[in-house]
Amino acid sequence: MVKKELICISCPLGCSLEVSIDDKNIKVSGNSCKRGEIYGIKECTNPTRIVTSTVFIKNGTEEVLPVKTEKDIPKDKIFECIRLLKDVEVKAPIKIGDVVVSNVLGTGINVVATKSIKSKPEVCIKSS
Repeated sequence: MVKKELICISCPLGCSLEVSIDDKNIKVSGNSCKRGEIYGIKECTNPTRIVTSTVFIKNGTEEVLPVKTEKDIPKDKIFECIRLLKDVEVKAPIKIGDVVVSNVLGTGINVVATKSIKSKPEVCIKSS
């Protein structure tokens, strides 16, 4: 039997969980609510995370655009996702919720903008 100790992140209580895993069963103890049990099992069998990062934005009023995955992606794909985002550049204007990368790493999950950014205003130069 394998035992893992975790701190639950499903609610503000932050319960100390003990997850016991054997060939046939997974048992979670220490949780104050059902979410803790669900979190403990998921964290030990298929851990996932939402990825937040930034990408470059061309012709925008800001230099970078904050982005995140719409849903959790497998934990073992986080660093690959970050490396992929490092080379992404989008063009302004962009609105919050716009898809920046679709189906990231074949997960079926999109990376979306978490902020709206306008285009730089055009500059007119008059010649005399």
